[in-house]
Amino acid sequence: MKRDFRKPYRIIKKKSILKNRFFWLGILILVIIGGIFYLIYFYSFFQIKEIKIAGNQKVASKDIDNVVQNQIWGKIIFIQSKSIFLVDFNRTKKFLLEKFPQLNVVNFKRDFPNKIQIAVEERKPVAIFVNNGEDFLIDKEGIIFEKISNDMPEFLKIRNLTLKNDLILGEKAIEGDILLKILDIKSKLKEKLKISLGEVSLAAEDRLNAKTDEGWEIYFDPQKDIEWQLTKLSSVLSKEILPEKRSDLEYIDLRFGNFANYKFR
Repeated sequence: MKRDFRKPYRIIKKKSILKNRFFWLGILILVIIGGIFYLIYFYSFFQIKEIKIAGNQKVASKDIDNVVQNQIWGKIIFIQSKSIFLVDFNRTKKFLLEKFPQLNVVNFKRDFPNKIQIAVEERKPVAIFVNNGEDFLIDKEGIIFEKISNDMPEFLKIRNLTLKNDLILGEKAIEGDILLKILDIKSKLKEKLKISLGEVSLAAEDRLNAKTDEGWEIYFDPQKDIEWQLTKLSSVLSKEILPEKRSDLEYIDLRFGNFANYKFR
């Protein structure tokens, strides 16, 4: 008779997970992470309570504050928060610049634990842009930013006759480099030749029509050397056109060749 020498089956009891130290370590880590998450995004200590605005003159602080108050809210897991860590400055900046064309620069700074500082720079007018019978202030970059109804004689009036569509505030009305050339022409005509301009029109890419206060026009090519064109103007006025004859002038064309062309009425 054969005997069965197999070892008897042993039942191994599973160790309770509650006695596993790694389980409790994981729980502790989750609690710490959850606590930090709550502190950063939901604890009142870090919720934005004050917004300081500096640098604005024409745009009211209250208007800027209202926009920012609506933009600082964010969502975490479908829960709204205005934590100082959560606010999207890039989005808020873009919204402010679109809302207020008068603003040129907007910078944000977190002032912990619960304040935001906003430094703005408004656009500075360098001329008046005329479009469809309406006047707008224009900055050095060629962007119109404010409609005006009163005369401002200290600024030169500029038209861009090459535009095909109407403009809205915040859009570029003329290229900045062309605008700077126009302002340079105005300054040097006044300083060197005692000629004042009333209005300048960009008639084409290669033609600027500058209307003097005396009623005659000067044609410049903005793509060519402005200094040389002014030299030709100075020469023809001193040698060929007597001061008493200026009232009969129709135009002086400086765009071609080494000499100025002119026509009397």
